[in-house]
Amino acid sequence: MKKISFRDDVLPLKDKLFRLAFRITLDTAEAEDIVQETLIRVWQNRAKWQEISSIEAYCQIICRRLALDIAGKAGHGNVLLDEHSQQHLLTVTPEEQFDNRERLSLIKQLMDSLPEVQRTIMELRDIEGLSYQEISNVMDLTEVQVKVYLHRARTKIKNKVEEFERYEL
Repeated sequence: MKKISFRDDVLPLKDKLFRLAFRITLDTAEAEDIVQETLIRVWQNRAKWQEISSIEAYCQIICRRLALDIAGKAGHGNVLLDEHSQQHLLTVTPEEQFDNRERLSLIKQLMDSLPEVQRTIMELRDIEGLSYQEISNVMDLTEVQVKVYLHRARTKIKNKVEEFERYEL
């Protein structure tokens, strides 16, 4: 196993951890506090680092659990997608820009309506780019369960978008 360095392996994850915490809590200050607490807990458990197969997954598990605890206490339910995470939707005409904004808004609403497990898995896979193994570690699920939840979430959103577009014609 690779020797883990807090400065080189853990600190670079702080932005990713912040995005995860923010999506759950919807509060910048709380997300920053959660990241700080996550980093403290990871540092306090540095004796266990050699037993960890993925320090990134370990950090995300801690961060997610802390964020869910905070969100549960605050009564938050759904997370929203950040429009900045969809910057790749560059279009040429104003009509295409409008259509893309409408579609993005619809997808945000549909993702917000998904059960928390499906929504989190979809965000970790499609937005954060984590592997199935990393997601299974973060979510305490098997890889098969992750794939099933992800497939169900994507199918549900795809069917709803198609249904919406049929009615728009």
